[in-house]
Amino acid sequence: MKRILLWTLIACIAFCALSEADRGSVVVEEENTKENKALPLAGYKIGIDPGHQAKGNSQREPIAPGSRETKAKVATGTKGVSTGIPEHVTDLQISLKLRDLLALLGAEVLMTRETADVDISNVERAVMMNEWGADAVLRIHCDGSTDHTHHGIAMYVRKTGTKAEESALLGRCLLSAMTERTGAAKKSVYKRDTYTGLNWSEVPCVLAECGYMSNPEEDEKLNDPAYQDLLVLGMAEGLIAYFEALNGAGTAEE
Repeated sequence: MKRILLWTLIACIAFCALSEADRGSVVVEEENTKENKALPLAGYKIGIDPGHQAKGNSQREPIAPGSRETKAKVATGTKGVSTGIPEHVTDLQISLKLRDLLALLGAEVLMTRETADVDISNVERAVMMNEWGADAVLRIHCDGSTDHTHHGIAMYVRKTGTKAEESALLGRCLLSAMTERTGAAKKSVYKRDTYTGLNWSEVPCVLAECGYMSNPEEDEKLNDPAYQDLLVLGMAEGLIAYFEALNGAGTAEE
């Protein structure tokens, strides 16, 4: 744990020192130099899927390989009850910050989208990461509810199938680190076989619900750059803890 905090502190200093313009120009795929190999995420390929897109796609696709059940290719997502900001915008803002921080920590990063003007289905997003050979995939989302008092961070993973156990471990590591960093309510790691992007994934994959945009206070936080930085730092710490636990060098909370 001390090593995780040390690395994220170093990365935080470097990350916060970057201007907004500089952050966008960080090289994601760096060469494996001796210096880079010493970084905690060097050698790992991490996929980031910013949820949704500017326009949803109601065309149908199988919810899982070989399934007769179908779902819309991409839902429209929720919207900030206080800020009025669409979820796809917030998801992308958080994801771009995560991309840059993971690069600073040595990871090779691939994003499903870096703009809102795309049309990429949930199956296509999962297949993209499968073919790339990601070591872990984070699907970045924000939640919504008709009950505006609901708040907190939650993780969703597949209940059965390929890499289900690894995904659950990743979810626990992320949930613990993100809630510790932000002070947000710690909900749970929910296991479901109802998410297309999870069912089609052949690599460890977690859908991270970063908070409720239907809660006025949490909506404001989710769209605050400083709070987004805390979310991202928590994700980085969670990833480091996951790989350490996977390699027998650490533990993860149940």
